[in-house]
Amino acid sequence: MGAAMCKLSKKVGQHVRKKSTGTGCRYACHAACRNKVSLDCHPVSQDRLNNNNNTPAPLHDVEKEREQRREFSTEEIRQKIEAYNSMTKDHLKMTLGSHGEYTGFIKVLMDLRRPVTVRGGHKGATVAEEAFYLPQEVNMILHISSNHTARQVVGALLGKFKVVDNPAKYALYKRCRREEQVYVCKLAEAECPLYLRLLAGPDQDSLSLVLREQQTGEVMWDAFSIPELRNFLLILDKEEQEQKDALIRRYTLYRKRLEEAIRQHRV
Repeated sequence: MGAAMCKLSKKVGQHVRKKSTGTGCRYACHAACRNKVSLDCHPVSQDRLNNNNNTPAPLHDVEKEREQRREFSTEEIRQKIEAYNSMTKDHLKMTLGSHGEYTGFIKVLMDLRRPVTVRGGHKGATVAEEAFYLPQEVNMILHISSNHTARQVVGALLGKFKVVDNPAKYALYKRCRREEQVYVCKLAEAECPLYLRLLAGPDQDSLSLVLREQQTGEVMWDAFSIPELRNFLLILDKEEQEQKDALIRRYTLYRKRLEEAIRQHRV
């Protein structure tokens, strides 16, 4: 048995070693099968293969990253603001201050998927709080300075809606479009959104800002209060009942159509 297995493995090894590899598409086959294989491929030069395997990043992207790490002088900031204001079409322009600080407007897309807790009116001696969904795909416009950080922008946005949730539950993201691809990246709390807006220009495809929940991979229930958790349960119960009602309506209609088809068939 051992000798037979040894001969078999040697035969297989010889069969595998006798193979042919295409120069263009790198298709590998046995030498004995080469004449039976037909491929619709074209030869590719070695230089092209090397370039495909080691494609450098686009030059403009590299230069843009270097520019974002630079410290600009007041004169450079002034030139960039003038260029920015000449390109903007919605009158949301920037203004340079006397000490190098500048102010301007940013648009932030509200993309919150979970309900928020909002401070409402007074009920007796206490302030009423209510949880509901904020409208999605709504752009909020903020007037900020070049010193405002992403964390401060998050706080300002929540304050506009009187949201009392912990601001740490939310984060500001930047979204860029490059060559038909969309990239989303979370901003560090110390980053300055107006500075990024100035570098990218007014085009929203080059850079847009989005407010979202923190992407932690799982919900941190300890960060919510008891009233918030109860509101979540009420919302889940409502959504569950809506799904059940939709299923009942769907299958009730299906039953009626089946019964009608049976009656027509009998007639």
